[in-house]
Amino acid sequence: MEDYLVKAIAYNGEIRAYAVRSTETIAEAQRRHATWPTATAALGRTMTAAVMMGAMSKGDDKLTVKIEGNGPIGAMIVDANGHGEVRGYVTNPQTHVDLNEVGKLDVRGVVGTDGMLTVVKDLNMKDFFTGQVPLVSGEIAEDFTEYFAVSEQVPSAVALGVLVNPDNTVKAAGGFIIQVMPGATEETISTLEKQIANMEPISKMVDNGLTPEEILNEVLGAEQVQVLDKMDVQFSCNCSRERFGNAIIGLGEKEINEMIEHEGQAEANCHFCLETYVYPKEELEGFLDEIRTQSKE
Repeated sequence: MEDYLVKAIAYNGEIRAYAVRSTETIAEAQRRHATWPTATAALGRTMTAAVMMGAMSKGDDKLTVKIEGNGPIGAMIVDANGHGEVRGYVTNPQTHVDLNEVGKLDVRGVVGTDGMLTVVKDLNMKDFFTGQVPLVSGEIAEDFTEYFAVSEQVPSAVALGVLVNPDNTVKAAGGFIIQVMPGATEETISTLEKQIANMEPISKMVDNGLTPEEILNEVLGAEQVQVLDKMDVQFSCNCSRERFGNAIIGLGEKEINEMIEHEGQAEANCHFCLETYVYPKEELEGFLDEIRTQSKE
């Protein structure tokens, strides 16, 4: 099954909902970064939340999520946009701890409970929107729930799950975000709370083959859900040889000359996808010519 997300409303517009299957997307991140199981779960949950948040925006809008706690995993950085594209990395990908008290991957143990969740939105306007909240659990879903409540004043239920196979590969990943709109009745809110309390874990739903639509039907009731849109989801990085080349040009003549003198080349590595770009001496000399030409204009 391909990864995709759906946008929906329920209870006559009183509820807004998003659900996603992100298994292959998180698997791609795991392959690229060789993350160990608990790091995979932490990064996968964050990427799953971010891609749904990206779907809340317009197509060319972008957002960056940073989670930095006091655990051994270090900082996680995730980018997403309104096209269902997401990328991410973690500072210490080969991080793993023992299972928690209920026999599950201890995401809190690697993320930590003292730290911040920061969301920066690029809405193609003059200024960026930045929202930040302290971590409340380190389990990621609860932290995003807190973010929506505090920074965006939208009561939300967030569920995120990643199952990892014994060989470190990703077995299943997905999640949902359900938000209460202004004017929702107490009856709707009460019904929703009961259904969420009694649902299966989201990772189990995805592992059992439920589609994003079926996940929302399980949580909200099939008769209540109205799907508005469907969007493919994938790991995608916008790095390029040209982009890194422009960054090298931006360093100026002195830095480039030092690269030529000491290394004979330049090498750039993308944190998000781990693609490496090598710029030989001849190309660096071409950059110098470009800088000199621009300075004369």
